[in-house]
Amino acid sequence: MSQVYNFSAGPAMLPKQVLQLMQAELLEYGSAKASVMEISHRGADFMALAQKSEQNLRDLMNIPDHYKVLFMQGGASSQFSMVPINLLRGKTKANYTHTGHWSKKAIAEAQRYCSVNICTDSSDNKYTDIADFECWNIDEDGAYLHYTPNETIAGLEFDYTPEVGMPLVADMSSSILSREIDVSKYGVIYAGAQKNIGIAGLSIIIVREDLIGNVVQNQPILFDYATQANNDSMYNTPSTYPWYVASRVFEWLKEQGGLSAMAKINERKAKTLYKAIDGSDFYLNPVTKRYRSWMNVPFLLANEDLNPFFLEKAANNGLITLKGHRSLGGMRASIYNAMPQEGIDQLVAFMQDFEKENG
Repeated sequence: MSQVYNFSAGPAMLPKQVLQLMQAELLEYGSAKASVMEISHRGADFMALAQKSEQNLRDLMNIPDHYKVLFMQGGASSQFSMVPINLLRGKTKANYTHTGHWSKKAIAEAQRYCSVNICTDSSDNKYTDIADFECWNIDEDGAYLHYTPNETIAGLEFDYTPEVGMPLVADMSSSILSREIDVSKYGVIYAGAQKNIGIAGLSIIIVREDLIGNVVQNQPILFDYATQANNDSMYNTPSTYPWYVASRVFEWLKEQGGLSAMAKINERKAKTLYKAIDGSDFYLNPVTKRYRSWMNVPFLLANEDLNPFFLEKAANNGLITLKGHRSLGGMRASIYNAMPQEGIDQLVAFMQDFEKENG
């Protein structure tokens, strides 16, 4: 393998050990005598994989027994619909935070099903800050409160879990498995796989059992959490290969020491990169320090005309997919679990050399 460090926001970098295992097992999985992509999802080999992967995820996140874990298709965006379909439960209103691109999309979809109360809005500050929780306008008649703990594009991340007297729903697509959380504080946690879990084509939903059932009428049967829970996520053929990759990532995370160990690694990586940005007049991260993301670090160059040259030279140095989202410009380094400290160190060294040559 050529040694590059992939800073893509998703589909994102995978652990090298997992990639090598995928390569070794591609043609023949276990005792199946065939690729995992070719075997039945109801066969003994895949069923064992599915059960083990769920248990490993439960172990990693300390998921209570009264929560179901669903392995579904459709990506996290499908949950923008499934959350109100399953959680309105006869109510007509729901609370949403608006802190970035993905929460905005969730709001737009929820408005197709109910009246949305936006309890806090960061659009006025261009998604660089979050209002104090005490200032939020929460509608107590809302069926639930939905928020996005980490906004991938702007690099804005909550440093606390909102405490509310209703089911709390979190889109954790870009922060799941990066550190320990208390699952019992949530009604629903959902995440697309292609950042910290595995590859695109799979989404994972963790849902409290008392929130399953009583869906909005006349909706697709596959959008009912009960359909998925009652059939072990196999009402229809699941995304078998992404599920397999996720299972290998869960094993890798256990080998690293679990989520407490990953938290220490991720915090160190983020601090290293932010220190380099803050210590320079050549680079800028506009996000309020308290709410800076561990996973996605956007930064601007003092001279935007140098952006193409920066990206070209970075790629020549094995640092790829650093281009920022089109809505913000500049650069963005996504540093999920699979990104090692060595990748951050090389990026920082490159940034310092680039500044010396072009500052």
